[in-house]
Amino acid sequence: MTQPSPKFSQLFDFIKNQYPNDSPILLHAPRLRGNESAYLQECVDTEFVSSVGKFVDQFELDFARFTGAKHAVAVVNGTQALYIGMYLMGVTRGDLVLTQSLTFVATANAIAYTGAEPFFLDVDPDTLGLSHQALEEFLEQECEEREGSCYHKASGKRVSACVPMHTLGHPCRIDLIQELCESRGIPLIEDAAESLGSYYRGKHTGLFGKLGAFSFNGNKVMTTGGGGMIVTDDEALAKRAKHVTTTAKLPHKYEFDHDEMGFNYRMPNINAALGVAQLERLPEFLADKRKLAAEYQSFCQAQGLEFFTEPEGAQSNYWLNALLLEGPEERQAFLEESNGQKILCRGLWRPMHQLSMCQNFLKGDMTQTERIFARIVNLPSSVRV
Repeated sequence: MTQPSPKFSQLFDFIKNQYPNDSPILLHAPRLRGNESAYLQECVDTEFVSSVGKFVDQFELDFARFTGAKHAVAVVNGTQALYIGMYLMGVTRGDLVLTQSLTFVATANAIAYTGAEPFFLDVDPDTLGLSHQALEEFLEQECEEREGSCYHKASGKRVSACVPMHTLGHPCRIDLIQELCESRGIPLIEDAAESLGSYYRGKHTGLFGKLGAFSFNGNKVMTTGGGGMIVTDDEALAKRAKHVTTTAKLPHKYEFDHDEMGFNYRMPNINAALGVAQLERLPEFLADKRKLAAEYQSFCQAQGLEFFTEPEGAQSNYWLNALLLEGPEERQAFLEESNGQKILCRGLWRPMHQLSMCQNFLKGDMTQTERIFARIVNLPSSVRV
């Protein structure tokens, strides 16, 4: 087995100096050093700990204000935020949803929940996100318009949505993807789970499509323990999102009446309390993460290592910092050595088209996806403040 180059020893020392009191050094740990305890205690004292409470409303307002969205709806996790986005756009059984193979499994899972199937497309090497060129070629060469909708000619399936993901917090070329989707009448739903605090050409991710979905898992830039958020500028969509995620219950003081099948997906007040406290510190978190990324970049450049930097036109949150190695053997050796030193570096997720459960799904050329997966590792990226 190939051993890491001696230059990686200096990188490991550099990482240990960034997190001198941590052992093991986690890939991304939460930071709960603000008003989290006070707000949680208020939930306990008032006994509003479930899906009704002032913190849920406050979190939605604060989140919309931070991102620039007109509306935000808090739900139980990012996967369900993505699923509800597709549900509201009419994605249904037998459809195709265009997405990238280089993503976390939640993207594919959310598509599967609708009964639709993902169609995997390649990514751009400089964004790690869905390639607009691959999307354009697919739409031009393999699709046709029928009855006002886009259909995949070979399978006869309707293309009912496009779900790009902003990988590691780096925005994809979402403006070009948006143009392509609008030209074909394909609803655009952004998987912005990793990109809170990321902007493309001055606009926050999640706001280019019909809806955007964010995650607040414990390893994200900020956390609510578990939780997600749907954002949209469409008032009708926002109202419907809140309605169907609250079991589609019609408002009434004491009667229980539901006008459609709904979902029990609303975020509990106790999780939203964490979110309100974390949002108060989010600018500080983002500033520290960009500082850490700059320090990584400077160190790697001096050591002749290839550090992944934000794409042109983007301001990335650098959720997880990434290093590109020579190939799969060096990648494997690096991960074994770093983890052996209790520095919990990770590779990127195995591409969806390589998973056994996805073998029967359609896909395009995967050249860049497979090349990136074979080379990339993620470095510890926790906030240090």
